[in-house]
Amino acid sequence: MLAAVLSLSLIGARPLGEAVPRLGIARLQYDGGGDWYANPSSLPNLLKAVNERTTLKVEPTEGRVTLSDDRLFDFTFLHATGHGVVKFSDAEVTRLREWLLRGGFLHVDDNYGMDETFRKEIARVFPDRPLVDVPLSHPIYHMVYDFPKGVPKIHEHDGKPARGYGVFVGDRLAVYYTHETDLGNGWEDPGTYSDPLELHESALRMGINLFVYAVMSRPQS
Repeated sequence: MLAAVLSLSLIGARPLGEAVPRLGIARLQYDGGGDWYANPSSLPNLLKAVNERTTLKVEPTEGRVTLSDDRLFDFTFLHATGHGVVKFSDAEVTRLREWLLRGGFLHVDDNYGMDETFRKEIARVFPDRPLVDVPLSHPIYHMVYDFPKGVPKIHEHDGKPARGYGVFVGDRLAVYYTHETDLGNGWEDPGTYSDPLELHESALRMGINLFVYAVMSRPQS
């Protein structure tokens, strides 16, 4: 096991918009009818793990924002999940692209059912940048904990392998999309699902990697 204590600082980070980004995670509330609020205990558990296992002092309560919310630019890390349709307005597409180009990190975790519409919407956000497989050598798999085989498989649906896709802005991974893994299920309180406890731990470790990468990869002033 890698040591999970990491000393980091946001000093010198360029602010998003006019505000200094908060060290926390915001859940994205989107339109289309999908249950954006799924896995209610997932982000609190992930935030607790980041606080306990790194020297980052993150806000213990998740934020909740829409893409039109002025508070969007308060956050560096945005998380989206659900089982249904994802839909962005034209204005939201423009705003999400701006937020990502200015250093934001979006993690989307398909909770089984959002794959088709998410792919369509992210292609509207970045028609010039494809959603591609994130290589196993990428730092997101090695920041704090080592995942040499990539994103772990947490919850079974169709017998397909877990996949981690991404959209890159230059060398920076700006969008990370987890498919056929259900990391959010793994972050939920133990016992919520029948998955073994070791998968809960594996999911938390991968989540810590995501958050640390989001902080470390922010463009510096």
